[in-house]
Amino acid sequence: MTLVLTILLMITSALLIVLVLLHKGRGGGLSDMFGGGVSSSLGGSSVAERNLDRLTVGIGLVWFACVVALGLLFAYQ
Repeated sequence: MTLVLTILLMITSALLIVLVLLHKGRGGGLSDMFGGGVSSSLGGSSVAERNLDRLTVGIGLVWFACVVALGLLFAYQ
């Protein structure tokens, strides 16, 4: 069980990194420093952004559940 949760944690961690980097910068941060502040009218649609937000939150919840489950497994060993 620990091995499965550890593998799932690594996969969801990598997915979270990719999904967060796919988000459009909201201004004023590091994304502006590296050219992320340049906006174009051909940007992503609101439906795609909402779906990306939902996917990111879903993967984040799975990641959080894996962390809690591994913590409980290691605490009671």
